[in-house]
Amino acid sequence: MAALPSAVHLRRCVVSPAGRHSASLIFLHGSGDSGQGLRQWIKQVLNQDLTFQHIKIIYPTAPSRPYTPLKGGFSNVWFDRFKISNDCPEHLESIDSMCQVLTGLIDDEVKNGIEKSRILIGGFSMGGCMAMHLAYRKHPGVAGVFVLSGFLNKASAVYQDLQQGGRAFPELFQCHGTADDLVLHAWGEETNSNLKSLGVSTTFHSLPDVYHELSRTELERLKSWILTKLPGETEGRVSEP
Repeated sequence: MAALPSAVHLRRCVVSPAGRHSASLIFLHGSGDSGQGLRQWIKQVLNQDLTFQHIKIIYPTAPSRPYTPLKGGFSNVWFDRFKISNDCPEHLESIDSMCQVLTGLIDDEVKNGIEKSRILIGGFSMGGCMAMHLAYRKHPGVAGVFVLSGFLNKASAVYQDLQQGGRAFPELFQCHGTADDLVLHAWGEETNSNLKSLGVSTTFHSLPDVYHELSRTELERLKSWILTKLPGETEGRVSEP
């Protein structure tokens, strides 16, 4: 399939901050889902929307494209895979073209006055993988990366890029269910270990008896981590005369 043009406009679901907007979070869904679907799933798990006083949350929807694991059937996926395995080549053409498209979301936030260092990128499953490619290879200046039930292939271009060194890397927050039988816990653990060995500051939370799903525990931990990376404005700051 031809590369997606960077001008592709992604459908998106946006949760505005309750107060003044001073930071943004881009949350990427898993394969076959949508931005609205991910927001509703989170709301179902938490019994309320994920909201912040100062952070805008953007849930984009991946365009529909042929997906090899579905025998070429169309699905809302960020990129193609040859198979769902950590031991096969990445479909780098589709990953890189989507990096261009998602860069448009980051650029929009920067144009609206949000510094790149006040933007977090992350996602669930395939969305987490996409977030790692986007942040570590294209936008290392973001505030951090979060990955829920996701992984990188063994010979990932992310590892190859990080081996070149010479720059600071965003911190990684990762959660993975020990009972996940679609994206194995070991794949997530190996990804975390590899990134740590390349100089990334990482945390990895194993979730006992959790399958390939979101859990309340991980979302509450994620919310706390988000606030450490994107704190609100300091109270009582002295104004310039």
